[in-house]
Amino acid sequence: MRKTLIAIGLFVVALVVAIWYFSNIFFYITFSLVIATLLRPLTNWVLKLEVSGRTIPRGLAVFVSFLAVAGVIGAFITLFIPLISHQVDVISRIDFEIVFEKLFQPLRSIEDFLIAKDLVSEDSGFLKEAIHDAVFNYAGRVKLGDVINSLFSVAGNFFVGILAVGFITFFLLYEKGIIRRVFISIIPNQYFEVFINALYKMEKLLSNYLLGLLFQMISIFTIAGVGLSILGIDYAVTVAVFAAVANLIPYLGPLLGGLFGILVAVSASGDFAFSNETIILIVKVFSVFAVVQVTDNVLLQPLIFSKSVKAHPLEIFVIIFVGASIAGIPGMIAAIPVYTILRVSTSEIYAGFNQYRVFKIKN
Repeated sequence: MRKTLIAIGLFVVALVVAIWYFSNIFFYITFSLVIATLLRPLTNWVLKLEVSGRTIPRGLAVFVSFLAVAGVIGAFITLFIPLISHQVDVISRIDFEIVFEKLFQPLRSIEDFLIAKDLVSEDSGFLKEAIHDAVFNYAGRVKLGDVINSLFSVAGNFFVGILAVGFITFFLLYEKGIIRRVFISIIPNQYFEVFINALYKMEKLLSNYLLGLLFQMISIFTIAGVGLSILGIDYAVTVAVFAAVANLIPYLGPLLGGLFGILVAVSASGDFAFSNETIILIVKVFSVFAVVQVTDNVLLQPLIFSKSVKAHPLEIFVIIFVGASIAGIPGMIAAIPVYTILRVSTSEIYAGFNQYRVFKIKN
């Protein structure tokens, strides 16, 4: 048993080091597994179709599934094109000096108070001038060449990631169960029952989790889209789609969706000053996303996280923030699936020591 524990410990350490060192590859494989899981029902449905009495080849069925994904992405991009076009038009017509003057109005009373109470020895307008110089000097120090190089670097990495994920996903769908077969082939016979049981539980929990996320996204989209449309907010559907996708980020998702909604609503109105109309507009968007946040925290997250992965909400909260401290937003998104895998693996191995004879053999 002692040798078994040492072997398992060394394997876990080696696995963690490999995942850390090859984090990009691990991310590509993990993301591909998620996409393959979502596309597998569609691929299997296409395989059942017959054309002229012949079944469709598996490679063609996978290609059709990829076309479906491309269609969804294309529709997503098309949905944002009018919004982006409108924002470019609005920004091109902005007189930033006038906007700055309007935004400074609430600070003028603070400046007058400081001067009236002799708290500063500056003349009227010093606060405005200081803020103006700080903002525009900082903007002047931004080098366009560095920004363009950064954009090209990000675009290049994104393109490489898309190719890698697409390639891996294709073979995961084409070679059905390839990872399962490889994993099973390396399991020693004496541990076969334990690891197969753990693998089955992990697949079941992760499948439930993915279905729960899909239900969560649909719910967020419906609530935000209907609420914003009723209140007459421009680009309500676009904002709702963004909110649904952003909600993949635990806890921060509704906040990001709300901020995006407020920015879109204010920019679409063209009024960048804090007028009564702008404040009412912000309150409308805020009220919708307050409902989204409450629904998500009270109903959706406990249902998805606690029920699907069978973990306590406090446990999930801690794990998400651990993931955030390790890898930022990607860590928050991946925290629950990774934790589920580790928790199931640990519990099954522990159960194996108590139930299975092979672990009790003295070495």
